[in-house]
Formats: sequence, structure tokens, C-alpha cells
Amino acid sequence: QVQLVESGGGLVLAGGSLRLSCAASVSRSSLSAMGWYRQAPGKQRELVARISSAGTPTYADSVKGRFTISRDGAKNTIYLQMNSLKPEDTGVYYCKANLYMNPGVDYWGQGTQVAVSS
Repeated sequence: QVQLVESGGGLVLAGGSLRLSCAASVSRSSLSAMGWYRQAPGKQRELVARISSAGTPTYADSVKGRFTISRDGAKNTIYLQMNSLKPEDTGVYYCKANLYMNPGVDYWGQGTQVAVSS
């Protein structure tokens, strides 16, 4: 069982910044891809950014140039630096991880709320 603990959400004005963190309860060598997803009220959960085990990032078009995903080389932690936030970035942000030993299973964190006011 993998536990993912997210932190860093909050309320911010449009144009502001937040940094999310997600720490996994397993060793870094066990983890393959990790990523951030978000769910706005009344909408489906969507991919925001993901990072491969090799450190290659992928971003949703809506956040390119504003968000940066990174992975701590020594820890089993990923980050999402969010700049130039917009009201449409509001939602619950979830961390997801996959393991090499069981790639078909998705592990999710409990979510952290991000609210951007105009």
C-alpha cells in the first residue's frame, strides 16, 4: 500500500503563486511516474502535470509556461510550482503515483484545495 501526503494548497489572488508537495510512503526506487491532477466543482478530474521516473515532465496545455513539476532526486517527493494563477485553476489537486511492480494500479493522495480569487 502506498500513501501519498499532499500539502501546500490554499487561497491566493489571481496572479499569485503556490507550491504543492506530495510525499510518498515508499522508496523512490519503487516509484515510476508521479503526477498532479485536479478536479474543479462539477467537472471531471484532469491531468495537470506528470513526471516520469527519468524526470521527463508533461503538462496540460492550460498550464504550460505557468506550472512546473519537479522531483526531488533524493526523496520520494514531487512538487508543483504554480505561478500566474488564474481563477480557472481553482479545484482540488490530487497527487497520483504508480509503482514499477504494479503499473496498472493508481495510488491517490487525499487532495489539497487550491482556490484562486479574481
